[in-house]
Amino acid sequence: MSVRLEILDQFIQVGHEQGKRLGPMSDELPLLNLGLDSLCFAIIVSRLETVLGVDPFSENEDAPFPVKLGEFIRFYENAVE
Repeated sequence: MSVRLEILDQFIQVGHEQGKRLGPMSDELPLLNLGLDSLCFAIIVSRLETVLGVDPFSENEDAPFPVKLGEFIRFYENAVE
């Protein structure tokens, strides 16, 4: 599975598990408008570290935090490469 698909799958799974209603996902959608809370994002980041073997947030502490979904995906894609 590609990094992009894995990330989108985790957003959907965690949203479902936490009873959150996700907005339509597009690269330009601000992460804050997805309908997830900080716990959901923590779960997603933890699961992605397990599945992808990287945590770009701890590996690159000076990097700006992604604001849009597409930026979040590219952040992980760059870390995996």
